[in-house]
Amino acid sequence: MLLGFVVTYWIISVGIGIWAALRVKNTGDYALAGRSLPMAIVTATVFATWFGSETVLGIPATFLREGLGGVIADPFGSSMCLILVGLFFARPLYRMKLLTIGDFYRNKYGRAVEAVTTICIVISYLGWVAAQISALGLVFNVVSEGAMSTSTGMIVGASTVLLYTIWGGMWSVAITDFIQMIIIVIGMLYIGWDVSQLAGGVGTVVTHAIDAGKLSNFFPEATLAGILGFTAAAVTMMLGSIPQQDVFQRVASAKDEKTAGRASVLGGVLYFGFAFIPMFLAYSATLIDPELVKKLIDGDKQSQLILPNLILSHAPLFAQIMFFGALLSAIKSCASATLLAPSVTFTENILRPAFRHMNDRQLLLAMRTVVLCFTVLVTVFALNSHLSIYKMVENAYKVTLVSAFVPLAFGLYWRHANQVGALAAIFLGLSTWIWMEVLAPDAICPPQLAGLFAALFGMIAGSLAPMGRRLEAHGGAPAKHHEAHAAHGTAHPAGKAHTQ
Repeated sequence: MLLGFVVTYWIISVGIGIWAALRVKNTGDYALAGRSLPMAIVTATVFATWFGSETVLGIPATFLREGLGGVIADPFGSSMCLILVGLFFARPLYRMKLLTIGDFYRNKYGRAVEAVTTICIVISYLGWVAAQISALGLVFNVVSEGAMSTSTGMIVGASTVLLYTIWGGMWSVAITDFIQMIIIVIGMLYIGWDVSQLAGGVGTVVTHAIDAGKLSNFFPEATLAGILGFTAAAVTMMLGSIPQQDVFQRVASAKDEKTAGRASVLGGVLYFGFAFIPMFLAYSATLIDPELVKKLIDGDKQSQLILPNLILSHAPLFAQIMFFGALLSAIKSCASATLLAPSVTFTENILRPAFRHMNDRQLLLAMRTVVLCFTVLVTVFALNSHLSIYKMVENAYKVTLVSAFVPLAFGLYWRHANQVGALAAIFLGLSTWIWMEVLAPDAICPPQLAGLFAALFGMIAGSLAPMGRRLEAHGGAPAKHHEAHAAHGTAHPAGKAHTQ
């Protein structure tokens, strides 16, 4: 019955996504749902995109091994990312009427910065999307009781998510996310209540966790290494997730800038609250079935199975249906969004400048083709990855932290930021991070934090250098470049078709 429910739910949700694809008429519809989404749907798609496999499987496993201090990156850093976006980034970016986050870098700094940051952003999605594909394979393997291998589950899951994402774009993602958020919320609340009864109540579980020291180790040791390590873990997702196309798409899809800002903040608050339910469920397993936890706790990938096995072994059928319905909703919403986002920005900011005479219909076809190619790429990556879901997601944002965050933040809020500063920030940030990852991965200052500091230095020094000041004084090449693109129809309200 559980397998039958999973299959039925999967077919219905894919069908809804395909139905939503009927709204797509042009690239603005495909990439940003015509910039017309109301508060409820924008909030739902922000929440549902972030509430993915790492939230239900990765974070609880890490919490069981390392306690609250081990999950500083997610949910603490990730939820703060959405709140910061809503407070400081959503409104100014919305007013620019951009199609992708890469358009900001082009308009502000020129083609070279646009190309490099776009490539970095696309690369960063490999780990995140691969984590969702891996989780789909794991779920299909578990609910079929091994009849479907994890690898086959990955291929089946990726293929079906691709089916509606490739046709419906942001419209399909938004409509399915809204439905899936409802299922996630109801399912998590119900299964939390059900499992708490098995464990002796919420108070019993929380008290046991406190006594075991799982909730008291949040702050690091008062040493330089401890403080820098804690800071690096926090900012990796908190700041590295901000210059991401999926975040930009959600705020830019809103009907107005107030909705964009408020929905991002509300989505971040909801995500932070609900992310603790899977942690509570997983820790309940130490009281309900300590032997299960002991058997699976060692090893990143094994520990991800604690929560699904707990539900299958001890929860009634209805609770199993609610849990796996919520889990599949979480994974599907995240997977579809993270397949669409890098594909859209790669097409708009890498392919379109190389093929300037593409009309809107050709650009839409190119976006769909890139979605297909990217899905194949990340599925192959997931099939061959040995990282846990949590580590795949956490590592994904290091590249954007050291390359794309500083040019975005300074470009919005520092009037002296210019092309020289942006290029210096990207070069110093990436080179420092890569050099340390290869030669000093265990240094007192973690590689991604050193890369962030180097990017900050590069932006300030480069922008204030004589060459940068001359560029700023003369208006710079980026403005002229933007005008050239506008003449070809790239600078446009995102809800309208490109014109030639």
